[in-house]
This record gives sequence, C-alpha cells and structure tokens, in this order.
Amino acid sequence: MVGCAKMGMHFVACAPEHYFPNPALVKTCRDIAMGTGGVIDLITDPMEAVKNADVIYTDVWVSMGEPDSVWQERIEALSPYRVTMGLMNAAGTQCRFMHCLPAFHDLKTTIGQQIYDKFGIDCMEVTDEVFESDRSIVFDEAENRMHTIKAVMAATL
Repeated sequence: MVGCAKMGMHFVACAPEHYFPNPALVKTCRDIAMGTGGVIDLITDPMEAVKNADVIYTDVWVSMGEPDSVWQERIEALSPYRVTMGLMNAAGTQCRFMHCLPAFHDLKTTIGQQIYDKFGIDCMEVTDEVFESDRSIVFDEAENRMHTIKAVMAATL
C-alpha cells in the first residue's frame, strides 16, 4: 500500500471492515498519495472495489502457522471476497489476476482436499477457473520474484 501511494497509484483494499489495514498506516499512505496523485480506498463491496481495476491481487485466507481454529471464521468472513470469473469480468477485460502463492484453488493438493473434507468448499481465495485462465499472471509474478529479490540485495550491498 505504501509503494502504491508513492507511485501515485489508485489502490483499493477490499475486505470486511475488521480486516482493513491499521488506521495509522492508511493515514500515512493517504498523506503520501496526496503528494503523488495517488488514491487509497478501503471498500467492503467486491463488485464496487474492482471497477476499472487493472489487477486483482489476493492472498491466502489463513497464513502458515495460524491455528486451525481460525479457518471456519475466515472462510465465513472472506467467502464473499473469493475471486471468481464474475468478479474478473466486472473489472473489465484489461484486468489481470495476481497471487503471491500458494493458492488454494482446487482439490489437487493435500491441503486443498482437507479443506474440502472439513468445510465442503473446493477453493478458497480464488476459483480454479480464474487461477488457470489467461488473465492469471501468477506464474510470471513468481518467476520475477527471484530477480526482484536479487536486485534488492544488490542495491543494499
């Protein structure tokens, strides 16, 4: 969010309000954005959030190391925010999908199957249709991550 503010981008965070970023961080980013022409929006409605989006970026709903007890609440709270082809289409044909990986988009992994067995859902943050579509650039993103890390390391030496 800070990087987007510094680059003068229109950044939209879309989630239930209790998952919004820290208010102090939001204020800092909005202050930066005022000087760069950027905009920082926090929105709870996914369809409103994706209007004219160039990229929809999501992450896993439960991070590694978090207890099993948070899964049910996260699934209930975040299911309306799942990235579907309907959401992608609402954004427009220019919109691309990104994810830092791993993504729970099908039942082909042990964890994906366990999620299905326990909660009855075949995907979490993104549908397989979106993940495998030509609008998904997740593997290009992952491929470029190494080069980005190397550049940051070289710049700090």
